Amino acid sequence: MLLSHKRPPLVLGLIVAAALVAVETVVLYPLSGDSAAGTRSVIYLCGVLVVASVWGVWLGVVTSVASIVAFNYFHAVPFQAFGFDPRRDLQIAAVFIGAGLFTSFVADLARSRAAEASERRREADLAAEMAHRMLRSDDVRSTLDSVSWLLAEAFELRSATIGLDAVAGDEQWVAFPLRDGATQVGSLLVPADTPERILERLRHRVVPSLVSLLCAAREREEITNSLKASREEATELMEASTLLMEEQAALRRVAVLVARGASPPEVFSAVTAELCQLLGPYSTGLVRYEPDGTSTLVGGRNEPGMVEMPAGTRIRLEGHCLTAMIQSTGRPARTTYDNAEGPIAATLRELGIHSGFGVPVVVAGRLWGAAVISTTRSAPIPAEVEARLADFTELVATAVANADSHAQLTASRARIVAATDEARRRLERDLHDGAQQRLVSLRLQLGMVEAAIPPGLDAVREELTQIATGLTCVLEDLRELSRGIHPAMLARGGLGPALRTLCRRSAVPVDLVVDIDRRLPEPVEVTAYYVVSEALANAAKHARATMVHVDAEAEDAVLRLSIKDNGVGGAGTGRGSGLIGLQDRVETLGGRMDIVSPAGNGTALLVTIPIGGT
Repeated sequence: MLLSHKRPPLVLGLIVAAALVAVETVVLYPLSGDSAAGTRSVIYLCGVLVVASVWGVWLGVVTSVASIVAFNYFHAVPFQAFGFDPRRDLQIAAVFIGAGLFTSFVADLARSRAAEASERRREADLAAEMAHRMLRSDDVRSTLDSVSWLLAEAFELRSATIGLDAVAGDEQWVAFPLRDGATQVGSLLVPADTPERILERLRHRVVPSLVSLLCAAREREEITNSLKASREEATELMEASTLLMEEQAALRRVAVLVARGASPPEVFSAVTAELCQLLGPYSTGLVRYEPDGTSTLVGGRNEPGMVEMPAGTRIRLEGHCLTAMIQSTGRPARTTYDNAEGPIAATLRELGIHSGFGVPVVVAGRLWGAAVISTTRSAPIPAEVEARLADFTELVATAVANADSHAQLTASRARIVAATDEARRRLERDLHDGAQQRLVSLRLQLGMVEAAIPPGLDAVREELTQIATGLTCVLEDLRELSRGIHPAMLARGGLGPALRTLCRRSAVPVDLVVDIDRRLPEPVEVTAYYVVSEALANAAKHARATMVHVDAEAEDAVLRLSIKDNGVGGAGTGRGSGLIGLQDRVETLGGRMDIVSPAGNGTALLVTIPIGGT
């Protein structure tokens, strides 16, 4: 009560003052004869001090007068009568009033300090709560209503408004501009009938802290928005990087497939599979344009539950057709088939396809074909999916170009090998039917001349015999040469007999094991024969081997050759070796030749040639 900034009611003070005077009067009766009058009057001073400290100086003066009257009547001589002693009564009155004035001053001072401390504490609590609300929100404007309500409640105002705009005061509102230097960051509006003391508190204590809070909150909002934008940008970049990595990984897998010599149909199937994995649950297709005005589906994957359209299906470019649109414009196109005309659109509707999107595939500056996706859903294909298809199609064009180049290279090598083999056959046939036959005829004629020489010409007969022997050697060399060019035994008996004949003529002993129970395709037999022939020649000429082991085994789909010698090793496909030509022949047939030749430990050729696809 003493430190309360509001005094208790005056009526209560009068009652308390009367009660205190009465109690003090009763308490002084036992002391009436034991102490001096001045000493006894001090008891009344206690009541004066209490009333003056709580209710102020005026009620303290009234209590002082009432205390002097009570003391004079009940405890001063003559008792039970009023006797005025100027010296005594004025002295007591001066003490009582002086003490009351001092006590009232001290109490008012303590009360004002306590009130100020309470106001400061409430303002600090208000600032803390405003900071808590404003600095924890990402949107400052949305918190201003609740902060305004807190301010009005703390200062006992009818209302208060905090805004971020510059607002001028009027007859109903007092406006406090919230300025950060020369920049106005907002306004505080309070009712015009607000007491001046409250206005001063707001002006000097609340406005500065509110300006700091608004600046901090707006800076936090800007930082938060910047961080959110950066986070979103980083997320987009991460997603783009992930998509790019997925596209690069897909292209890498396709490139590895191309590098391994996969056939174009395998590459096209892999491309459409990668498209399905990248684009999601959509039907994908890779179409190649043909010179006759049609297109061919070279690879495709459908949505689960749909009927697959086999690779190799020819598609006529007529009617409302996505591939026809792309061919005519050379640009990406999208379409719906719900009301489209033409046989292709009708077929797609029967398959349940509603819409599609396609991108041209350009290889070496030429429109090679198109990559298309379609959906059975009624909703159109999302734009981001179309963008991913467009981006990946550039990589698809690279894979298609590599596959085409690899296929063309393989076909070119095969044509070269076939042409070489045909030239060998013609040369072997020409030697057999021409030079060899003439040499045989000359040998016979020379024998007839030798038989017709009369006796006595032994020297001439000896010379003719030497010439005949030379012709026979030339004929044998020519036959051996023709066998190396293209062995006739290979054409007549197959690979097994040809290898046995080859091994019998070898200068190095050969341990031959043949497990071939059927004729193989001619390119496979010719290639295998030349591999064994070259290996035996190298073993005799370069490896200085004393033994060669040859194993030939034909399985269901592959021919396996193993040629191992015990020579000096160190063989390879470099330095002009004939092995490089053999390796090209083997790879042309889709096979593989591995050379293991450590120095001093012999040489091993391990050859695998596919049979079924040759």
